[in-house]
Amino acid sequence: MNRTRNIFFLIVGLAILVVGGGVAINAITGRAVNPAIIPTATPPPTQAASGQPAALNSPAPIFGPNYKADDGKPVYICGMDAFGSFLTLSQIQQSGKDIEHGFHLGIIPYQLPNRPEYALTEEQSDALVAAGKWDCELNTLDAVATSNNGVVTAIVDESAGGDGMFARNINTINDLKGKRITFVSGSSAEYFVNYILSIARLNPKFDVTLVPADTPDDAIKLFNEGKADAVSAWEPQLSRAKQGGGTPLITTSQLRIIIDVVITSRKSIGDRPQLVQAFHDAWFDALKLQGDNFDAAAKQIVDWGHNDWSDVRTPADLRSQMTRIAQGDLGKNAFVMRDPTPLFNRLNIARRVWASAGTQSPETKVEDLVDPRFVAAAAQNTKLQASGHLVNDTFSMGAKVDLSGAKVNTQDAATLAVLPCRRFTFLPESTTLTLESRRILDDCVVPTLQQSVGLFLRVKGSSAWPGPKGTYTEQQISEFAQARAQSVVDYLASQGVDKARFVTEATLPPDAHRETEDADIQAEDRFVEMTLITVGR
Repeated sequence: MNRTRNIFFLIVGLAILVVGGGVAINAITGRAVNPAIIPTATPPPTQAASGQPAALNSPAPIFGPNYKADDGKPVYICGMDAFGSFLTLSQIQQSGKDIEHGFHLGIIPYQLPNRPEYALTEEQSDALVAAGKWDCELNTLDAVATSNNGVVTAIVDESAGGDGMFARNINTINDLKGKRITFVSGSSAEYFVNYILSIARLNPKFDVTLVPADTPDDAIKLFNEGKADAVSAWEPQLSRAKQGGGTPLITTSQLRIIIDVVITSRKSIGDRPQLVQAFHDAWFDALKLQGDNFDAAAKQIVDWGHNDWSDVRTPADLRSQMTRIAQGDLGKNAFVMRDPTPLFNRLNIARRVWASAGTQSPETKVEDLVDPRFVAAAAQNTKLQASGHLVNDTFSMGAKVDLSGAKVNTQDAATLAVLPCRRFTFLPESTTLTLESRRILDDCVVPTLQQSVGLFLRVKGSSAWPGPKGTYTEQQISEFAQARAQSVVDYLASQGVDKARFVTEATLPPDAHRETEDADIQAEDRFVEMTLITVGR
């Protein structure tokens, strides 16, 4: 699920078209279509006659203006898409930070206009990293979960509004049942769909109709033509769904589930750890300049060139892109890497979500997919510590989000989803959750709350009202229901969710169920209902 966010073409089919009819097909890049590209695909790895894998071929990397092939400095090759935060690689070259740190950075820009050799598929780029032909690539965390091409050595960013789902006449996630959803196939947009469906326990195979598309433009076109009821894509295309009556259902400004990372080759780590460290030092050095003087850093990216590919022609262009990207600077990387548990959790969640859609993951332990050593070493270098702030300084993973003053006005709150888990067992005549109930909360509620910054949870407790008449007062039943809701909130808070994100309420049984001695009726009224709510979508 490459950050290119697309399945570009079917290799064999394209070969037949090119040979048989010379058909030119427009390729896509990142979050926008580049019609100037006529992709002649670099052949994927094949089996040689001996049965051994054929040699992997990589296009020649692009080097910076001060590159000298004979100066004895080692070369470090990294692949990237045309995405705002990834352009830090361009800045490293243009500023000479690679040379300053003792190496030459070679960049493989996916889908570079008029350069068909860069029309790489995800399988090709992954294979080149896995084989050690490239030292790294920039990609999404959910892609790492389902591949074994390398390990995460740094966090690039969280998508903070650049991805999402727009819908027409759909008010909640639950209402997606029975609807048609279009998305960019084989991409993080597809992962976003699968995750959203998992919140309401909707099965992507049976509860909805999936309408895959090749590009974000194609997905938006399907939606605007009325051939889908909801669309998952990324900006700038996503907002164009407004033309077809679409409104935001949920975006990554609320649900931070799209994470970009540096994926480093295991071979590079094993053979050249000092060079891997030098690259990470250069990366955070470049980020330091972005935090201290963004316009100067952005000017370096503009001067690097290939502006039609990056869609960055002025510093203002890059600043606009970065408003929806919460970058992870050195301090925030160091915070997460001191205890990578949040990353392990995200990887496990991604594996479960993809598995629900039929994509299986390798048996590699998630703990083996993260190597925190290079961030830890960089954090010891005070020269890499930024004194300023990045354009979007809301990176939230592993941090306690400041929710002071975030009191929810329930009159203005909109229901996003009624969670399917609502029956919890308590110890007899008690408000204490059983172990099984805690397990259900861990699976149904905790992951979503831990990965969101703009969502709140309304927790409504209900209690049976046993008879005979006069045994309990209305106040006693209400207080017991409230206490059960509070018990759920207390447990979720113990898992790291800020208490400011909860609204607790109590509800009484309907009149016909009050003061009853019927055990079945009593059971109907023992529940805790949880509703994800949001303000100002």
